[in-house]
Amino acid sequence: MNNRLLSSLSAELEHELPAAVALRHRLHARPRVSGEEGETRDLVLAALPNGNDMAEVADTGAVVRIGGDGPAVALRAELDALAVAEATGVPWASERPGVMHACGHDVHLAAVVAVARTVARVGGPAPLLAVLQPREETYPSGARDITEDGVLEREACRAIVGAHVQPLLPVGTVSCTPGVVNASSDEFTVTVHGRGGHAAYPHLTRDPVVALAHVVVALQSLVSRGIDPMSSIALSVTTLEAGTAANVTPGVAVARGTIRAMRTADRETVHTRLAEVADMTARAHGCTAEVRFTRGEPVLDNDPRLAAATGALLTSLGLTASHELRSVGSDDFSFFSERLPALMMFVGTHGDGTQLHSPTFLPDDARVRDVAHALLAGYLAAAELTAAGNAAAPPATPEREVPVTVDNL
Repeated sequence: MNNRLLSSLSAELEHELPAAVALRHRLHARPRVSGEEGETRDLVLAALPNGNDMAEVADTGAVVRIGGDGPAVALRAELDALAVAEATGVPWASERPGVMHACGHDVHLAAVVAVARTVARVGGPAPLLAVLQPREETYPSGARDITEDGVLEREACRAIVGAHVQPLLPVGTVSCTPGVVNASSDEFTVTVHGRGGHAAYPHLTRDPVVALAHVVVALQSLVSRGIDPMSSIALSVTTLEAGTAANVTPGVAVARGTIRAMRTADRETVHTRLAEVADMTARAHGCTAEVRFTRGEPVLDNDPRLAAATGALLTSLGLTASHELRSVGSDDFSFFSERLPALMMFVGTHGDGTQLHSPTFLPDDARVRDVAHALLAGYLAAAELTAAGNAAAPPATPEREVPVTVDNL
């Protein structure tokens, strides 16, 4: 890396930070939930340098090219807020009741703008694509829509970088772990059909509540007894629905939950075994079970070369590189990592507030600087690897997965 260029970009980025913090405040005060991010997108577009090519994408998103033609490096930031009532008490708190930037997306957006303005003013080793992504917090995924749109291919994007604030890490630390860092995320619904009737005559019914209760208990051992103990899987049943009256045995009982897997093979195994367990357990109680899966994000796989090169630059920018953070949380940035060499970093906020998605989660404004410097490091590393021909080849376009229905195996 050219030390003079690194120094110039870093110095200019410092000049951009006051405006970026002010933008963060405006975004935080005017949050929009998934699917309604048009106003947020427009605020960010107005803050980006003028005269750049912009393409609207995924309904309320946009991709902006900065720095001319040629192979580009993308920086992604999320536009959407959450349906959370803010309780921070800051003067720039959300003006919209029940909606809040409780996941740090306001920080990410402000940081991308700061880096984009810096590259536009100083110049960079590669064109930069600012990917303003909607619907990170819900389905259908905005990242999936962007990848399927083909805009990244049309823009000759060669790598993509993201950064997410993370209260599990100390301030000043950036995790740029190589390999899988986030799990796939799927939802399941188990519907048990029985025969309802009067609760005083249980022998005349086929009680789906009892059958479903046994399904839920059986699922608790599915991972511990059906998956390699060295694998990371989380299976949680989170909702139960059945009945309307205390003296009536219902005809149907429903359970829903989530599956997180750090390996694609384990993801498929759990789907198959869950359907089998539900079906056979329900049959043992004289009922039948229908299992439906809604597939969400795939595993998020960081490119090892990009992670290593970025880690080397983070130190030069005054941050501490760490390779320790992996979790069975999920992020639809993983759809990008299926298509391109990709890097998702986690930027420490420990001491700035409570956990993500909390009504009091409010990273300090100084974290805009940390996220911006992390993104700058990732951009420079990706540009250098692309120019040298060392970046990993983009993965083959994945076949789209379809929801699976398993009825009465």
